[in-house]
Amino acid sequence: MSRKRKIVVFIASSLDGYIATKEDSLDWLFEVEGEGDNGYSEFYETVDTVVMGKRTYDWLINQGLEEFPYKNKVCYVYTRSCLEDTENVKFVNGDVKEFVEKLKRKNGKNIWLVGGGELLQAFIQEEMVDEFIVTIAPTILGSGIPLFREGSYQMNLSLLGTKNYKQFVELHYEVKR
Repeated sequence: MSRKRKIVVFIASSLDGYIATKEDSLDWLFEVEGEGDNGYSEFYETVDTVVMGKRTYDWLINQGLEEFPYKNKVCYVYTRSCLEDTENVKFVNGDVKEFVEKLKRKNGKNIWLVGGGELLQAFIQEEMVDEFIVTIAPTILGSGIPLFREGSYQMNLSLLGTKNYKQFVELHYEVKR
């Protein structure tokens, strides 16, 4: 039995809407008291495919992790360059809408749009996002990399639920079509 796959954004944000500082730092996020992994493991089990932008991929690689964090998922990295695939990722470019429609036709679990802001903007512009799960940290950064970039789009959402993880609040929205 197959079900329709969804593109889901699962991301943390400061209260004023930034996903990282201008220097790409997430240190502020780890200074907030959470609960366990703040729902990450539960969410991670609902996806089998991960999509991210090249800047996000480069940030991950530069963290010096012992193992690629999405090793057990199909991982696509959107880039403007022609790069050779690795054992962990497939590099893609081209039309976002065409790519997503192809992914959604395959059987499987949901697809996680990890980030970053530029790729998220492209998915929003093409109306490719189905759900947002945004975990708000009680931090105001004042500037940084915004979750949502300015653009000529509007999305109407329906609240599916909220969860608290000590100081974090998770907001789960479905995009109204």
